Amino acid sequence: MTARHEASPPDGRVAVNGDPQRGDSSTSHAASPARLAARLEALESRIAYQEHWLDTLDEAVAAQERRLTQLERLSQLMQGKLREQQRALEETDASTPRPENEVPPHY
Repeated sequence: MTARHEASPPDGRVAVNGDPQRGDSSTSHAASPARLAARLEALESRIAYQEHWLDTLDEAVAAQERRLTQLERLSQLMQGKLREQQRALEETDASTPRPENEVPPHY
């Protein structure tokens, strides 16, 4: 296997899920309270956004599960009806004389 090495931007940041972040992810002792507050706000915003999408996906999966259950019930009903029609057709075929078994009228 070959390892992929990507160059980091000169400012020391790397992109994670499209967001530039510090490569070392550690906070500096010299970080100002305003900077920390901004980072905290950004993280809270990301979490809120992810929770929203998680709820949206959860609703979509639940709706698809309900629809799948409905379609499975419909499929079972249709299979039952097809079996009934097949049996009725076989009974009709059994009671109706087939052309190769009929005696021509001149005999």
